[in-house]
Amino acid sequence: MRTALVTGGTRGIGEAICIALKDAGYKVAANYGGNDKAAQEFTARTGIPAYKFDVSDFDAVAAGIAAVEQDNGPIDILVNNAGITRDGTLHKMTHDRWQAVIDTNLSSCFNCCHAVIEGMRDRGFGRIVNIGSVNGQAGQYGQVNYAAAKSGIHGFTKALAQEGAAKGITVNAVAPGYVDTEMVRAVPPDVLEKIIKRIPVGRLGHPEDIARSVLFLVADEASYITGATLSVNGGQHMY
Repeated sequence: MRTALVTGGTRGIGEAICIALKDAGYKVAANYGGNDKAAQEFTARTGIPAYKFDVSDFDAVAAGIAAVEQDNGPIDILVNNAGITRDGTLHKMTHDRWQAVIDTNLSSCFNCCHAVIEGMRDRGFGRIVNIGSVNGQAGQYGQVNYAAAKSGIHGFTKALAQEGAAKGITVNAVAPGYVDTEMVRAVPPDVLEKIIKRIPVGRLGHPEDIARSVLFLVADEASYITGATLSVNGGQHMY
């Protein structure tokens, strides 16, 4: 049985990915950063263990992943899903808001991949899926930090895919559009209505839409797909 770790895995898209992986027969562990109550409720509801560590902290990630592997075995599948927003136009954005998003959304991919890549190379198998964003592909007003971090994920994915290919490690990205999660529901209703009108399928995505895409990419049979970005956005952005 292969073991999967999903960062930011106790809520929203991460929760849907965890549940889908478990239902497909994987052993699953979820990481979370701060909401203990939500994590406890998640574990009670799903039976999936949750591990608290800060994905933006290199040393904390190394220790956290070591604990996950001690309890569950070597990590074969890593889904880098953890992310935050600290929106604001550039001329009003503080350095702290910039750095928090870069550290949590982008540096976390380096931290987590660094902690698992040697084991994957030694075993000759690995599946890494990084969760990007339509706003990393197309940009978005008031999100220079978020768009930069998510765009960075897409470049990171392509470079690491080249490094891992000969060792049986695939590295891909999924770029969600606007998905019905707590983060998106925080958008003012009038703004959200305008966003939905620009989505050709006429609705927000569901977390399960993203989870199904991740399942496809982490399968043993997906060994010939690497360095790809799978856009799951209802047709909002095509290129």
